[in-house]
Amino acid sequence: MILVTGGAGYIGSHVNKELNRQGYVTLVLDNLYTGHKELVKKGIFIEGDFGDNKLLRMIFKEYPIEAVCHLAAFTEVDESVEQPLKYYENNVKNTITLLDVMLENKVKKFVFSSTSAVYSEVSDVLITEDFTLAPLSPYGRSKLMIDEILNDYNKAYGFNYVAFRYFNAAGCDVEGDVGEWHEPEAHLIPVVLDVAIGKRDHIKIFGNDYETCKCSRCGFAKF
Repeated sequence: MILVTGGAGYIGSHVNKELNRQGYVTLVLDNLYTGHKELVKKGIFIEGDFGDNKLLRMIFKEYPIEAVCHLAAFTEVDESVEQPLKYYENNVKNTITLLDVMLENKVKKFVFSSTSAVYSEVSDVLITEDFTLAPLSPYGRSKLMIDEILNDYNKAYGFNYVAFRYFNAAGCDVEGDVGEWHEPEAHLIPVVLDVAIGKRDHIKIFGNDYETCKCSRCGFAKF
């Protein structure tokens, strides 16, 4: 069985559906802060926080968890600048709690949803995995911290992991079962598509009179 944290969210719901399509049994843990239970099409669903030590220990005791796909995090760049504590507590502190409960239960397979925001600001440069790591926001730094912690856990405890540092994810699955559902929607590609189908009148272009990341991966996210 695979535990999917944040499996009721946008990317998490896609991952959960695909895992089930490939024959895996899943357990989705999501507090529905930004997720939607309706997007959990397959697997067992438990509403709760992935940083809840007591709940995690109950889950690992009751279910035969063999691996974890971790997709639960706060992801808004501008909010992370305004409320860094919120991001460090959830994205870093709570993830460490999850990792430690995994170790207690001898579960050492981990898939981490990281972000391209761990890289330094670039414009029209092809980014590779060895590109400079220099996040510009607390959100990016919180993800990079977990990347580094995972590397340390691998060396110290034989913890096996993979971290995906992807860019703007958008769209829905082929069947149209799961897709974008943010309220309010602030991501660039969905907003552009909303304009294309007439759902919005325009998109906002913030100009160049204050600090803004200009790379394509961040869209119009204000720093």
